[in-house]
Amino acid sequence: MFFLLSKLLDVALQPALWLVLLLTAALLTRRPARRRRLLQATLLLVLLGTNGALSNEALLAWELPPVPLRQLPPRADVAVLLTGITSVSKSPHDRVYLHEGADRLTNALWLWRAGRVRYILVSGGSGAMLEKAHTEAADLVTLLRLAGVPDSVLLKEDRSRNTHENALFTRQILAQRPELDTLILVTSAFHQRRALGCFAKVGLHPQPFPAGYLTTDRAATPDYWLIPSVDSLSRWSQLLHEIAGYLTYKALGYL
Repeated sequence: MFFLLSKLLDVALQPALWLVLLLTAALLTRRPARRRRLLQATLLLVLLGTNGALSNEALLAWELPPVPLRQLPPRADVAVLLTGITSVSKSPHDRVYLHEGADRLTNALWLWRAGRVRYILVSGGSGAMLEKAHTEAADLVTLLRLAGVPDSVLLKEDRSRNTHENALFTRQILAQRPELDTLILVTSAFHQRRALGCFAKVGLHPQPFPAGYLTTDRAATPDYWLIPSVDSLSRWSQLLHEIAGYLTYKALGYL
């Protein structure tokens, strides 16, 4: 039920959907005053929602900043790589489809290649609602193997369907390997707050290593502040979804 509700929340927190609903309501209403207010609200949402600077500044305030390498342990035991960067419902299923946030994978691979971690634990089941062709963890393990990571380095957790379960099932795996106690958590920068809270709740305290940044550096140029961006609507959706998820997890006691 929680998984289904989270998917419905994804749809509800889309500014693009709000625009469609506002315009539809404006077209259907027979009251000129109400139509004018609805159109004004639509215009305001367009101006604010497509302003790339506003969405970037909001995300900069939410994302955790990059972690300098000097702050990492000389060699940690495990990099915990959270999934959420593949499309498991895309066919044909003879390859792996990565989307935005693939830095999670490349950052975890880099940490291992650079000798900063001994193992990579990939955590994540399927994001598909109705049909599970294969798990996201299995997809990323496949890519890591193709990148030259041996099976002896890879640990896989492929039952979880949300961040709370990522932490819970990761703890179960690590409980069987008590020698693995220094962890680095690799997930998207905007997702790190919730992920760290979930892991702390189950007694794990990894070092964060944010990846997959949605933000850019601030700029003082006019194009940064004035040029509309369609991508900005998507950024607002992601930020609203994450804040709502954080608050929901807090209310459920997952953080």
